[in-house]
Amino acid sequence: MPKVKTNKSVKKRVKVTGTGKIRRRKAFLGHLLSGKRPKRKRRLKRAGLISAADERRFNSLLGRQ
Repeated sequence: MPKVKTNKSVKKRVKVTGTGKIRRRKAFLGHLLSGKRPKRKRRLKRAGLISAADERRFNSLLGRQ
């Protein structure tokens, strides 16, 4: 079997933690921020984890087993 190539776009968007979980940046914080409440913006700043349902798919895109 050949090696599995890493999907570079996914690699740039997510980070693997020390325990092997995948962190991502949340959407809706790029522009048009004046219409969003401060509480919403604060919560969007926190990095989120990939859901358990998507974890297998992201691991294959990152070339992990």
